[in-house]
Amino acid sequence: MIALVFVFLLSGMPVAFAFMALNFVGIYIWMGGVGGFMLVVPSAFNMLNNFILAPIPLFIIMGEILFHSGAAWLVIDSLDRWIGRIPGRLSILSVAAGTVFAVVSGVPMGTTAMLGSIFVPEMRKRGYSKSMSIGPVLGGGGLALIIPPSAMAVILGGLADVSIGHLLIASFIPGFILAGLYIVYILFQAIAHPDLAPKYIAERITFKERMTSLCYIIPLAGVIFLVTGVIFLGIATPTEAAATGALAAFILVAIYRKFSRNAFKKTLLGSVSVTVMVMMIIIGSVVFAQLLAYTGCTHALARVAANLKVHPILVVIALQLVVLVLGCFMDLISLTMVTIPIFMPVVNALGLDPVWFCTMMLINLGAATLTPPFGMLLFTMKGVAPADVSMGDIILASIPYFIMNLAVIGLVLIFPSLALWLPSLMK
Repeated sequence: MIALVFVFLLSGMPVAFAFMALNFVGIYIWMGGVGGFMLVVPSAFNMLNNFILAPIPLFIIMGEILFHSGAAWLVIDSLDRWIGRIPGRLSILSVAAGTVFAVVSGVPMGTTAMLGSIFVPEMRKRGYSKSMSIGPVLGGGGLALIIPPSAMAVILGGLADVSIGHLLIASFIPGFILAGLYIVYILFQAIAHPDLAPKYIAERITFKERMTSLCYIIPLAGVIFLVTGVIFLGIATPTEAAATGALAAFILVAIYRKFSRNAFKKTLLGSVSVTVMVMMIIIGSVVFAQLLAYTGCTHALARVAANLKVHPILVVIALQLVVLVLGCFMDLISLTMVTIPIFMPVVNALGLDPVWFCTMMLINLGAATLTPPFGMLLFTMKGVAPADVSMGDIILASIPYFIMNLAVIGLVLIFPSLALWLPSLMK
């Protein structure tokens, strides 16, 4: 079955239709012909009619309005005033910008495209090396997949049948540790090798101007609290928090006087396009999981895992390695669809914490966006980078950030409390 889906994907068939075709073949062969289709239709409908998936379009709307209106860039300019004249200033600013877009968007490709089209030409013009101009943008863009609110976390939690609220909060500390590692690495490179990020005379910013810039930073912090803070405090469900955050984003844009009819139109069209694609793929995943369960594959895999004479941690490492390898060849949602129906019965059979496992998998999916030959962010960067930047340059620039992703996965593996401490405090 997995070989067949690879054939469909390599033929150029869209992901959603490839999985639908696979499911049609499997249902017809193993679930009693045409009558089998009527068994899976209610499951697919019930999944899409589920309250837990509502945050996906709401998170997308929140990011789209802040991007298309230009309100998010006001925050980036304000952060720039606080960074000052430290080594590798523009590289650090691109990571900071990626973190800001991560907490308001959750869409890594869009974030990378925006940051790459603006920061990379500016850094190259100021003499930054290709690695110091491209790498930070790739790393900063990938943070949108991990730091909440993450649409991928909602998809992963829904497919894995784990608490989406717990998964969103669990990825908070690892995500910011990763952003911190990026900044430390950039500072080290800029200090040890000044030629990679030459200093330049930046505009002098007074203390008064810095304090004035807080009027853009603090309101955005309020929007972030309305998304993640209310989930942590038990005031709202992830769906309610996403709705509150989307409403707050529109109010914020209006306060900044950035709301326009054109921005509103682009927000709605972009949100509908992405949401329909995601929902179609989720239908395919649900049917695929039901097909695996009907044929007995799911239970057989769980029994095999439970009877293995190795430590459960070794099984977890093996599963993460599978994700790492498949991430070189598949897009994130396809990868999640193929692996989660197989992995979660194994995780549950071993008695492991599913939130902990899914947090590591979320970080691993972030690493997958940086792996050749089909890393999404690599192709996104190629599309917006200057003409003198080759795909080889982009891949080389991504390697340190890919390694740092693996390092954070290792930290969460060794210290599960990095992922589980905040969820344990939730009300």
